[in-house]
Amino acid sequence: MDTRDRLVRSTQELLWRRGYVGTSPKAIQQHAEAGQGSMYHHFDGKPALALEALRRTAEEMRAAAEAQLGGPGTAYERIEAYLLRERDVLRGCRIGRMAQDPDVIASATLREPVAETFSWLRARLAEVIAEELDPAMDPAAVAAAIAAVLQGGYVLARAAGSPAPFEEAVSGALALLAPHLHPDR
Repeated sequence: MDTRDRLVRSTQELLWRRGYVGTSPKAIQQHAEAGQGSMYHHFDGKPALALEALRRTAEEMRAAAEAQLGGPGTAYERIEAYLLRERDVLRGCRIGRMAQDPDVIASATLREPVAETFSWLRARLAEVIAEELDPAMDPAAVAAAIAAVLQGGYVLARAAGSPAPFEEAVSGALALLAPHLHPDR
């Protein structure tokens, strides 16, 4: 891994762990084992490095979601695989945590990859859902509810210090979704 990549990876980790304000250039450099000159050789400053880290995190998150949503099986099975995939629930969602960071939200530039990722996720879920959903239901609304269940599940789990509330939220969403998907369509 080259220095630029180490800086981006370190920033991804520190943003997830500490948020934007808590991620200082010095902390990034120490975590990446890179000097100040290396950081400023590759990036204009912390905002540019954070933007690259957020973009990479968003790309990785989309790829991980697409692995299940674009995989084999019925719409329900693919959504179930996505919802039940292994996650570090108590650390929260890497992108969702950034939506709660006031400094990220205050910056249109830093907020962009966060907003784009959630927009992509809702649209992709809606596509999968539309394949087999009861015609009386709105795929976009169901997709938004699924995304909200995930993000809310992370918050509940972190507040409880246990993954159980996340698991309950996912289980409840799947139970609500099952009667409305028709694999025979």
